[in-house]
Amino acid sequence: MKKGLVQVYTGNGKGKTTAAIGVGVRAVGRGYKVAMIQFLKSMDTGELRSLERISNDFKVYRFEEASKFFWEASDEEKEIMRRCEHKAFEFAKELCAKGEIDILILDEIMLAMYNKLLTVDEVCEFLKSKPDNIEVILTGRYAPQEILDLADLVTEMKPIKHPFEKGIPAREGIEF
Repeated sequence: MKKGLVQVYTGNGKGKTTAAIGVGVRAVGRGYKVAMIQFLKSMDTGELRSLERISNDFKVYRFEEASKFFWEASDEEKEIMRRCEHKAFEFAKELCAKGEIDILILDEIMLAMYNKLLTVDEVCEFLKSKPDNIEVILTGRYAPQEILDLADLVTEMKPIKHPFEKGIPAREGIEF
């Protein structure tokens, strides 16, 4: 890839991770190597199982040890989450430095910043210094303005209607 850009998928609507994975699957079809690091995610999901079957060129990494949502966690559990998210972010920087990937997806990194597990400044510094040939895709609600300013593409997912509003819970194979 000659020039890797910065993409952001944010907003309160459904589909941010799905959009990023779609770009990654398309890229693998063209011979690119993709790494997705998932922040604040530990549950089993359909996309993990699918990506394991598709290709060795689309790797997914998780560092999360807890299985609770952030707002349900104790202070001690939040500290563990903070350490896990820093480990994940350091790993992302190492992957880029090695030059073995073409696309890096930082899934739910916006929530990691929103919950102050990573700082906006450190993520911005990474984006400013990333190798020119690596595309970086960031997902999650609450994208800080500083990240939006650095991005080349920003898509906001906006909910119009969602089955959850009717009391329909997340469905296996559709939402996770």
